[in-house]
This record gives sequence, structure tokens and C-alpha cells, in this order.
Amino acid sequence: MKRNRLCLFFCLILLMLSGMSCSRFDRNAIDREKLVRRHLPRLHEADPLGPFTVGNGKFAFTVDVTGLQTFPDFYEKGIPLATQSDWGWHTIPNDRNYSLEDAEILWDAYGRQVPYASLQNTEAGQWLRANPHRLNLGRIGFLLSDPNGKEITIRDLKNINQTADLWQGVIRSHFEIEGESVDVETACHPDIDQISVRIRSALLKTGRIGVRFDFPYGSTAWGKNAADWNRPEAHRSEVTFQGKQSAVIERTLDADRYLAVIQWSGDDALSLNTEHAFSLSSPGTDRLEFNAYFLKSVANEPAPSATETFAASKAHWRNFWETGGAVDLSQSKDSRAQELERRIVLSQYLTAVQCRGLYPPAETGLTFNSWYGKFHLEMHWWHGVHFALWGRPEVLENSLAWYRSIMPRAKETAVKQGYEGVRWPKMVSVDGREGPSTVGVFLVWQQPHPIYYAELLYRRNKDQALLEKYRDIVFATADFMASFPHWDEDAVRYNLGPPLIPAQEIYKPAETVNPTFELAYWKYGLETAQLWRERLGLPRIEKWDHILRHLPALPQKNKLYQNAEMALDTFEDAGQRRDHPTLLGAFGMLPGDSVDVAIMRNTLEKVMQSWNWQSTWGWDYPMIAMTAARVGEPEMAIKALMMDAPKNRYLNNGHNYQDDRLPVYLPGNGGLLTAVAMMAAGWDGAPDVDAPGFPKDGNWVVRHEGLYPLP
Repeated sequence: MKRNRLCLFFCLILLMLSGMSCSRFDRNAIDREKLVRRHLPRLHEADPLGPFTVGNGKFAFTVDVTGLQTFPDFYEKGIPLATQSDWGWHTIPNDRNYSLEDAEILWDAYGRQVPYASLQNTEAGQWLRANPHRLNLGRIGFLLSDPNGKEITIRDLKNINQTADLWQGVIRSHFEIEGESVDVETACHPDIDQISVRIRSALLKTGRIGVRFDFPYGSTAWGKNAADWNRPEAHRSEVTFQGKQSAVIERTLDADRYLAVIQWSGDDALSLNTEHAFSLSSPGTDRLEFNAYFLKSVANEPAPSATETFAASKAHWRNFWETGGAVDLSQSKDSRAQELERRIVLSQYLTAVQCRGLYPPAETGLTFNSWYGKFHLEMHWWHGVHFALWGRPEVLENSLAWYRSIMPRAKETAVKQGYEGVRWPKMVSVDGREGPSTVGVFLVWQQPHPIYYAELLYRRNKDQALLEKYRDIVFATADFMASFPHWDEDAVRYNLGPPLIPAQEIYKPAETVNPTFELAYWKYGLETAQLWRERLGLPRIEKWDHILRHLPALPQKNKLYQNAEMALDTFEDAGQRRDHPTLLGAFGMLPGDSVDVAIMRNTLEKVMQSWNWQSTWGWDYPMIAMTAARVGEPEMAIKALMMDAPKNRYLNNGHNYQDDRLPVYLPGNGGLLTAVAMMAAGWDGAPDVDAPGFPKDGNWVVRHEGLYPLP
């Protein structure tokens, strides 16, 4: 009897193990830790484009080679050092009571006068664009001095050795000052907006090392720092509590408030240096630990200790890497494989620390401000779709709640312009108000995005409850899409625009008609919305079907797709082959049911031969790769991903560098992950082979786990 029970027990264990996908039980599984650790970024000298970041997806802290934010001036012309969060915004008082109507003018839409907030450069337009703006919550750096009290400069640091340990979410920094070592560990708590720092150095004993906390006013500049350090009279930093090992600083900037809670080891108190600068030192000991916890209001629970934060970070990041998707290219012979694998790993980390909040991310994430820290909803596709494909659909789903929260404002916009449903904004802050723009207000390719996101989520488990949960977003989005096209009675068809600016932002709003990508996306969005109605047991809407039957064919000439119907000389006029080559997205990002594959293949080849690559952007290369995969050109997909082009550069820390203004560009990182997932896991209608988007020339060995195909 006892033997039977033992047999049964071991059989159950074997069954359990056989059903597990965890790599430790699968001899063929990817060694996730080995994969990540071979791409840990390291520094041995200060690099203005090389700072590392810790974060939890809704809060991020970017550091220099000291592990803190000690030398901000050195990094200002590269990637600046900042502390930013999802919730940290500031608004300069609206003394003149500007409203969006003050930035609107009327544009003709087939005889209708439609208001658009396109007065970007007026006083009202500039205030509305710049407010609210994301705030640099504070700067935390070392106070470093020589024996004579002279301030140490970044050039005085020797034997720099810094590693971003992505597997544990810890930045380890080592440097020397006059032969004395300083070792620093920096981590972010995965659940709250707190950093914890451990410092070890004999220089602490002599008081030659301290830690300084500085707090700025908000900045209405376009970028980069999100801080104005020259207006101390405009804000307050008040110590509202000070204990033996902790202090609470209440920050007040006009009507905006937040708290900075600082905790430390040892018996020393926080000292006030100036009105907004505080210092912490630890003479008599060679070790110092401290936490800096940023929050909007008083917390109900005490903050975790540094020990607890480091432990939580290590557990969180190990779980992050051991779950979700993974791609291992280490057995490939192609010389590009190692660099592609590096970009994949670092892009996973960067999007995880900066793009997992409750709102769509800004293009520069939480590293620094671009466009005042506001997010661009047309870019949300590139920021968010990869999460669903890499086994993290909950991250994409988090932001759908925000779309619902701004539906009343989006409805107001649609009604004001004479449309049905909801018109989603383009450049927007957390309150859902669109920023005035000479370009952004005329873009429409963000409109179908929420339908695409909802469909991606539904594909994961075919959950009826999810259909009910997001039907309002899907149907209200489709209502606008159905009311936006203009019915041309003479041509017996619908036209998109004018006014309209396509995703390829080189055409005038009053002249653009039927751009290729937008036509394809309109078809996909309305057809998917009809599919949702059928799944819910509802009848198809005849108006939507009428539009689907009467949308124009994708513009083409000489067996090449064109940018738009009014741009049929795309491949004769070099001036039109610049900016995003989004005509390819009709059969790359999208399944393109009405696309002629041969014509799209011709178009792809022509784009690769003749496009102005200086003018492109980071997400263009993965978009091209996705098209190449669909048309059966996997080698061209790799060429696109790895193209030697100015804005396809990936720095040592993994950031997709664009130019001096945008040294960080997270749509490029997210786009890379989307394209790789598609190329490895496939797409609807892909060839029935493993990794269908990679070359089959014997030089690529693509091991992948936990990825999901693209529609």
C-alpha cells in the first residue's frame, strides 16, 4: 500500500514537471539568465550618452557614472539626468484663462467649417502645449571634495567601472578619488516610487563624501531636463517631519504638491543647504544607505528599507526575465545576430522600466522630457503592442482604462467637429486635453489604435468578458471612423480627408486625400469592430459595411503603391520619399487583406533603393522589417532592422538614438520588439515554418519562447 502511494506520488510529480514551461525543467529551453547577462551594459569612462536607469515602469531614476546624479551639466547635451514619474506633473497658473478654443481656427471639410486647434504659435497655443508638463521630481547626487575642500569634478574620477545588472535591476558603480575607492549600488523598488542606494567608501568617514538632494521648479521648455533651477522663489521645499533617520519634504509648486521621504542609516540628520537643497553625510563610518521615496500624498504604510528594496528588485527582475517572451540568437552564424540580440535584451529592459504605467508613455519615456513630457497617441502602438506579443498583455491593458477615462473629452471633440463617436487626441497629457499643433491635430492614424489593442487582448484567450469590458471603446472609436470619411456621390466612394495629415507628415492638411496607410487602417478598424459585434451576438452595422465596400483601393501607379492618392508621383519625386515610409505599413503593421503582395514586394524594394534615410525615424526600420517578412523577404527584414542609418543607432545603454534633440526614442525600442516577435512567432497566414520572418540560409538559429503572432 505504501509502495503504491509512493508510485502515485512520483507519477504526479512527473506529470507536473512535464506540464511546466519553466526553463529549469526543459533541456531545450533558453537559459534566460545567461541570455541577459551576456548583454549587461558596462562603462569604464563617463559618456554623456551613456547614463543607466532604474525604474518600475511608472517611475524612473537615471544616473551618471557615480550611480547618482552628481554631474548633471556633463550630461545635459547628451542624455540628461532626471527623476520622473507617471503622476509627477506641474501646471503654471493659467492667469489668462486660456482654453483650447483660443487655439482653434476653422478648416474646410467639403463645405463644412470644422474647428481644429492648429494655432500652435500664439500665446494661448504655447501655454496649452506646455501645460501640464512632466516634472523632474528631484536630483540626488554626491557632494565630493578633496582634502582641501575643493569640489571634485567628473574628470577627477579614476578607474570607473559601472555595470547595469539587468537581471537584478541594480546599477553597480565603482570609481576612485585620489586612490580611494567608492562603491555604489542603486535600485528601484518594483511597487513604489522609491530608490535605495548603498555606498561604501573610506571617504565617508572623513566627510569628503555626502549626498545632496535638490528640488527644481517645473519647466515649460520643450525638453530636456523638465526642470527650471533658476526660480527658487516660485516653489517651496518644506521639511514637515524630521526624525533620527528620516525626513519628509513637502514640495509645493503653484497648485501642485508632492512629497519626498528620505530615510538613512546612521545617526546624522538631513541638513538644509539652501532653500531647495539638502545634504546628508555619514562621518565616522565607511557605509551609508539611504532611500528616497517620491509620492503624491501621504502613504498609509511605512516605506520599505533599503534591504527590502534591493531584495524586492532582485526578485522582481528575475521573475520578469523568467516569464514572458525570450529570443536567443547565440547559435547563429550571421555576424549581425549578436548585435540584434543585444538590442532585443536592452529594449526589453528599457521599455519595462519606462513604459509600464497607467498612461501611454512619452516618446522619451521617463528619462527626460520631449514635447513637455506629453505622450503621442499615434506612437502608443509602437510603445505598447510588443507587450502583448511578448507575453505581457496586462501592460497593454493597463492603459486602456485611461482611454476610457478621457472618452468624455474625446466625445466633446467629435461633437464639436460634427462627427460621431470619440475622436482620440494626438499630443496629450493625463487629463486628455490635446495640445495645439500645426500637425498633430490633423493626424488620424491613432484613431483605430484602441480597436487594435482590444483585438490583441482578445486573441490571447477569447474571453467573452473582455468583449463586454471594451465594447464601448471599440464601438465609439468605430462610430467616429464611420463618420469621418466624406461620401463622394459622383465617384460612388468615401474619401479620407481633407483636412488630414497622414502618418508620413510631409503633406499639407488641406491637400491630403486617401493616404495609403490610413485607408488600410480604416478598413482594418471597421472590419474588426464589425467582428466584435458578431462575437457579441449583435448585427453588423450597415453603414460600416457600406464604407468598407466603398473605400478607395490603395493608391498605386506602375505596379507600385504610392504615399497617397494625391501623391501618385511618389517614386518620380525624390522630395516625397522622406519621413516615414508608412505606405509599407499597410502590409506589415496591418494584415492588409486587400493588398496585392506582388505590388507590395515591388514597393518595398523601391523604398529600400530610393528612400531618404536621413529623414526617417527609429520605428521605420522595424515597420519595414514587418513588411519584408509578410512579402517573403526575410533577408530584407534583417537588413532593415540592422540598417546603418543615423536614426537606427542603438547606444551602449540600449537607447535608440535619433539626434541631439532626441537621444532617447522608445518607439524604436518597442518597434524592434514587435518586429522580432512577429518574425519569430509569425503572423496570421504566415508560412508554416519556425521563425518565418528570419532567413533560412543556414546562418540563423532562432530559439524563442513565450511569443505570440501578430494579426
